Amino acid sequence: MKNVSVIGMGYIGLPTATLIANHGFKVFGMDKVERVVATINRGEIHIVEPGLAAYVKKAVTSGNLHADTKPHEADVFILAVPTPFKGDKEPDLSYVEAATREVAPYVKEGNLIVLESTSPVGTTEKVQNWLLEERADLVGKKLYFAHCPERVLPGKIVEELPHNDRIIGGVDKESTDKTIAFYGHFVTGALLATDARTAELSKLTENSFRDVNIAFANELSVICEKLGVDVWELIRLANRHPRVNILQPGPGVGGHCIAVDPWFIVDSAPKEARLIRVAREVNDSKPHIVLEKVYAAARKMDAPKIACLGLAFKPDIDDLRESPSLKIAEILADSNPGELLAVEPNIHELPAGLANKMGVKLVSLDEAMQQANIVLLLVDHKEFKQMDRKLLEGKTVIDTRGIFA
Repeated sequence: MKNVSVIGMGYIGLPTATLIANHGFKVFGMDKVERVVATINRGEIHIVEPGLAAYVKKAVTSGNLHADTKPHEADVFILAVPTPFKGDKEPDLSYVEAATREVAPYVKEGNLIVLESTSPVGTTEKVQNWLLEERADLVGKKLYFAHCPERVLPGKIVEELPHNDRIIGGVDKESTDKTIAFYGHFVTGALLATDARTAELSKLTENSFRDVNIAFANELSVICEKLGVDVWELIRLANRHPRVNILQPGPGVGGHCIAVDPWFIVDSAPKEARLIRVAREVNDSKPHIVLEKVYAAARKMDAPKIACLGLAFKPDIDDLRESPSLKIAEILADSNPGELLAVEPNIHELPAGLANKMGVKLVSLDEAMQQANIVLLLVDHKEFKQMDRKLLEGKTVIDTRGIFA
């Protein structure tokens, strides 16, 4: 296996393609967006991820990584495309299906097709069926299909991608074995063999576990608000118990994984996934609780100017996917309780949901602190942690992350 085609050059596809290319494979990265392709082929990156730029430059300069808007023939095809939801929290597999059908003309007997996209149980089998629908001439021929979900933390992808343990589940044992042999070239963590369905549910389970624990912290914060208790102090004290480790509350839960994956389990087993559903509902309700605090503060002022500190879903990255902070900012822009000063150090222009809205500006932290009379801390970016606390004097501060506590 010498040539690899990675479909999707986003937050997972690009680091994955780069890692493989820097281990001696010839990698073709496909993305539909011409700007993304051009950026990569210059040896640059279009996302914020610490350490990634140097690795991309190395891979492109060596000639091992090349991006294109169409697939290429390869020995291994890796699908790393989005799996959002649609309608009433139903999984949207249209990107996976489209990617599968697009690579089908380039597949030949003996190829390995790996689905890395986090997916509902049974999706890898659907990939196999979609491909064979496109390529009836390959029915009965030897092809290998497997699911290998990523398990990395945005902001630490370059560090974690080669070192974290990986779960690898094929549609049959041969597919599992072939996938393990391939990933063994560039992953030093343990390669854990299972079947495709277990691998799919494992990733969903990992993120649902985290979601449930975050929901407990978020619910505690609401209870503390009602009872007049400092939630940060409460959690600090409770965590001194040797078997208690409560997470930190926030304005909600974001990102493409934790905010989405539990719904895939709920969709597959709606009657059985009761706790998982309630945890999602708790976390999805948190932005509205934050908004009520902002509205209450704004009603006390003649000319409210609200500084929204952070739009990303977690600290020190530019990823806005499913971000509760962005959702809060968008609702504030629509409800218009006052002028909105958005501060997001990792982006250069307002996202679509905020762009061209009346009374919304993307400003620097200094500008926001000079103008705002309400400070809404949504993301604990390093810039906000390091700011001079004296700048908050005389302002109404709503701190959803506890960094000013």
